[in-house]
Amino acid sequence: MNSFGNFFRLSTWGESHGASIGAVVDGCPAGLELSAEDIQRELDLRKPGQSTVSSPRREQDRVEILSGVFEGRTLGSPIALMLRNRGQRSGDYEPLADLYRPGHADFTYQMKYGRRDPRGGGRSSGRETAARVAGGAIARKLLASRGIRVLAFARRIGEVALEDREVEALFTAEPAPEELETLRRSIYESPVRCPVADRAEAMREAVERVAAEQDSLGGIVEARAFGAPAGLGEPVFGKLGALIGQAVLSVGAVKGVEFGGGFALAAMRGSAANDPFTRNARGEVVPASNRGGGMAGGISTGLPIVCRVAVKPASSIGAAQETVDARGRPVRLSVQGRHDPCIVPRVVPVIEHMINLVLVDLLLAHMARSSFFKL
Repeated sequence: MNSFGNFFRLSTWGESHGASIGAVVDGCPAGLELSAEDIQRELDLRKPGQSTVSSPRREQDRVEILSGVFEGRTLGSPIALMLRNRGQRSGDYEPLADLYRPGHADFTYQMKYGRRDPRGGGRSSGRETAARVAGGAIARKLLASRGIRVLAFARRIGEVALEDREVEALFTAEPAPEELETLRRSIYESPVRCPVADRAEAMREAVERVAAEQDSLGGIVEARAFGAPAGLGEPVFGKLGALIGQAVLSVGAVKGVEFGGGFALAAMRGSAANDPFTRNARGEVVPASNRGGGMAGGISTGLPIVCRVAVKPASSIGAAQETVDARGRPVRLSVQGRHDPCIVPRVVPVIEHMINLVLVDLLLAHMARSSFFKL
């Protein structure tokens, strides 16, 4: 499956070292003001070569809008987006064409399809996520028009992590859109995508130490969605958490996901884990706490949606590893080329936009019911 979503559907295409990669967005309502610059701003947050903690591969990731937009507004028809590949060095992968790299999809793609593109991992490359960000940028604009904003940041890199008190200090009780945009800018001004300066510096130093040893680090990305109304998500199989889980777990490096109190809830009693209800200052019934991560019964409560994802260390490392070739012969492998010593910073905008895609899809479903079935 190369498509995601129902009412707002994103399909991505292309390989890491092919002529181009891209996306098709189907289901975007007509009339949204949209330019290539809107999408480019988001792509620039993800592209490589921006700091010492990312791959030096130089991809400009210049987006071209091929269809679906006329005179600066969407038409309601499919929006085709293309990013030409210009910085690839396919020759770096010739020695690896007959090998199975540890942590990569070489072996599984060969078993599934009987053939594969070894250049940069082909379709399994993290480069595919640029197309997701391009589509997610459109979802972000739609959500912003309804007062919904998603932001993500590096919560942990290696052994360096933000404490709960540090995270909560970033957010006011009901942050205004301007506050969230200011916080988002501070996140992306950090090379490791962490808004707490001393922790960010420690994360950067940790990545550079490991890179000098030709190894890599993983971490945790936290994402929060603000302004989502109560009622998003479907009972049973279409639960909000299940859909976000599918979205973020479809990102190649993600190995785990939790919401709200997450796995810590397993050690609590129900009396401590539950979110009791109360009335807010406006007299509205709301949960008094948010250990459920903005969800109950798989449906949004109106509180911020809180999600954390575990990102594994980058698989391409210069340190020697044991593997085999396609004939099963032992090989000692050191992966050369331009690779990220830590992919957490570049995963941050990808997670953000995957959640944007989920929320805009559910919001369109919710609005369709509200508009057409007033019984």
